[in-house]
Amino acid sequence: MKVAIGSDHGGFALKEHIKETFSQKGYEFVDFGCNDTSSVDYPNFAFAVGESVAAGECELGILVCSTGIGISIAANKVKGIRCAHCADEYSAVMTRKHNNANVLAMGEKVVGVWTAERMVEGFLTTEFEGGRHERRVNLITDYENK
Repeated sequence: MKVAIGSDHGGFALKEHIKETFSQKGYEFVDFGCNDTSSVDYPNFAFAVGESVAAGECELGILVCSTGIGISIAANKVKGIRCAHCADEYSAVMTRKHNNANVLAMGEKVVGVWTAERMVEGFLTTEFEGGRHERRVNLITDYENK
């Protein structure tokens, strides 16, 4: 699976850890930056990851900043993106099952490495259930397309 990934300076270390850990499990990452801990503007990386996922270049996306909040807000401005800001494994799994989220956002200063790994694993391996949830996701998509 090809996964878009990006962060700002506040999420750089966790982004790098996620790439290293999950590359060893066979995931292919397209890294949209940033490339170190120098101060940068998080919307640029959120937009790049979102556009890649929305265009179908990558199947899913992962974003990291200090809290996960700003970067998720920015990603959700990209048409076709359903970015979920999560801080636990259960939420990361359920947002795939029930919301068909296509981007996961988290905060490096909020979640520890172990929790982040569990969240990413759950997000990348969980399928959308469809059914009644599909109707609800379609309502969101229809509104977005107005």
